Amino acid sequence: MAGTRVEAMPTIPASAATALPAGVTADAVVWDETIAAGGYAARVLNRGSRLRLTDLQGDAAVSMLVFNAERPVERLNVADTVKIQWNAYLGAGRLLLSDMGRVLLSVLEDDARGHDAFCGASNLASNARKYGDGFNHGAHPNARDRFVIALAKYGMNRRDIHPCINWFKPVAIAADGAIELDVGPFAAGQHVTLRAEMDVIVVLANCPHVRDPRGAYAVTPVRATAWRGPVTPMDDPIRLHTPEGLRAFENVEDYYQR
Repeated sequence: MAGTRVEAMPTIPASAATALPAGVTADAVVWDETIAAGGYAARVLNRGSRLRLTDLQGDAAVSMLVFNAERPVERLNVADTVKIQWNAYLGAGRLLLSDMGRVLLSVLEDDARGHDAFCGASNLASNARKYGDGFNHGAHPNARDRFVIALAKYGMNRRDIHPCINWFKPVAIAADGAIELDVGPFAAGQHVTLRAEMDVIVVLANCPHVRDPRGAYAVTPVRATAWRGPVTPMDDPIRLHTPEGLRAFENVEDYYQR
């Protein structure tokens, strides 16, 4: 099987990755992996790294958890991410904030139609209702159980699953408070690029959205590509965009004063 390539697999070494984002050299790449429908992945990314998620065929649904790699007790807080920025609709210039008031990731680029900071991850029961089963090793795995496998590799377990972000599935809140999900599919190749503001563990599960009304297990592969980059400079426009965001960046800088 040496040399065999399939649709969904990691590129090893990562420097062998091709079709890279503009300006990214092969020797800077630290992670390149295509995650299958129903698949999962996890990786430690150093501060300053960039991570691009690409919806290869237009129907990916990528649930994401994020942890401080040094102290995983600190993790993404979706409620604070929404509240502190006065905006639940993620896109370029937005921040993903931790439960300790620091920036874990910032969104550098986003050409997708929208994302979801409301609904959380699919689970065994929700998948069983729609597809007949939702077992981890069955035909219809759910995001929460995929998270469990990924977290075990970093000494964590089900208790460490926190509310997640769902990329590539736009969710809006209607005037009457109803949740409106647009499942697509959308144009292939949409992407979002994130910058690690701390050393982080990123955990991904590519499973149908928990509120996807389609009867079929509809999800397509996503590519994760990460490369080395500089730490955010003091004059970065995302850092300076709001007083609340600036304070979160200052909390990061204080954390790394050692």
